[in-house]
Order: sequence, then structure tokens, then C-alpha cells
Amino acid sequence: MNSPESDPESSAVDDAVTCNGCEAVCCRLEVLIISDTGVPERFIDTDDWGGMTMARADSGWCAALDDATNLCCIYDRRPWVCREFEMGGPDCVNERKEYPRAQS
Repeated sequence: MNSPESDPESSAVDDAVTCNGCEAVCCRLEVLIISDTGVPERFIDTDDWGGMTMARADSGWCAALDDATNLCCIYDRRPWVCREFEMGGPDCVNERKEYPRAQS
């Protein structure tokens, strides 16, 4: 069995996957703030262990997600984790596959 590092297919980006028409599935994940990218204080919460995380709206989605557009309202200042979550990348594709199951 190949490790993810040695298997080129495991890190391939699916160009057919775009954020257009997506339900911002990645914005329901917990996001730890591990570097200073300028996230406004109103979007920061502290978890039970004292770590900084992105705040959640009452809906459970990221508080920085604009409900009308499904776009990040702090895109230029979004956390490092969000910057690394590549559109169409393996994590994105996996979360999109798992999302319908989480809603059942």
C-alpha cells in the first residue's frame, strides 16, 4: 500500500470540484486558529482547552460565512487552516462526500 506522500493520486486536485454551488461544507468544520492572519476578534472563540477557534453562528456554521452568498466575509484574513483547505483537494472532496451522511 502506498503512503499518501508517495501516492500522487491521493493529493490530486479534482478540477471539476468548485466552491460555486457548494453548501460551504468546509465551513461546518472546527477551525483552530494557529497563526495570526488578522481574524477579527468578533469571529474568535476559545474552546474548552483554551485554544482559539473560529466562532460558530447559531446555525453551527462558521460565523464568518455570509448567509446570503455562502462566501467568507473575511477571506483575506481567514485562518491558515482555511487557506490550506484546497478547493477540490482530497480533504474537500472527502468532506463533500461525508456531508450528506452527517445530515441523515
